[in-house]
Amino acid sequence: MTGVTNSRFFTPAALAAGLAALTALLPAAPAAARPAVVELFTSQGCSSCPPADALMNEVATRRDVIALTYNITYWDYLGWRDTLGRDEHTARQEAYAQHFRDRKYTPQLVVDGASHMPGSRVRASRDAIDDRVSRVSGRPELIADVTNDGITLRAGAVPGSETDDVSAIWLVQFDTAHEVEITRGENAGETIIYSNVVRDVTRLADWDMTEPLSLDVAKAMLMEGAHDGCAIIVQRAGQYGVGEVITATRLDMSLIN
Repeated sequence: MTGVTNSRFFTPAALAAGLAALTALLPAAPAAARPAVVELFTSQGCSSCPPADALMNEVATRRDVIALTYNITYWDYLGWRDTLGRDEHTARQEAYAQHFRDRKYTPQLVVDGASHMPGSRVRASRDAIDDRVSRVSGRPELIADVTNDGITLRAGAVPGSETDDVSAIWLVQFDTAHEVEITRGENAGETIIYSNVVRDVTRLADWDMTEPLSLDVAKAMLMEGAHDGCAIIVQRAGQYGVGEVITATRLDMSLIN
């Protein structure tokens, strides 16, 4: 007979079995890479810092990076008091100096808590950031579920962790941009734009990573102050409270307001 094609009828069970077999042959989808965390310790009173500040303006636009600028205070005696400087930022940099067994300096770029370099070496800094982004693991993914009362942070256990392998969970609140006209000191006459200027850093909790994470963060804490950006960083605490970043996420504040 003409005009008739052969066809087969598959039961739902047979179709499901066939799809399962096909799926098993396909390569697993790669885990979504988490953003790398790039921290710059800078000063308005340091003439070496403007190139690093400009680099952070560039890096802050990347979706695969959480860029954070910390203005320190120990150069204030040079003739210009940093308008964004905080002693807490200096203390965080000092913790990194102890962790890396090195001195503190500006501009210091810390890449994912794993390495550091002068941020004024712009090309090398870009390369270090790109290299880290290409190697960060997608696991454990840090998920921030928005609730009526704030957020719930969730992450899976980290394979190979031991109970004394503690990570610190940090809430970092920042302003997305500040423009500062500097009239004295080494950068007198300069107007510098700073991106993702950190205003508050709060250690929310510690996590030993052997069990899944579930942590509630109240809306009042997230909304405190006039900051328009928030990030959550989970990093190995070690002896000094800082170390390699395990996972991180940037919060969408429009969903929390």
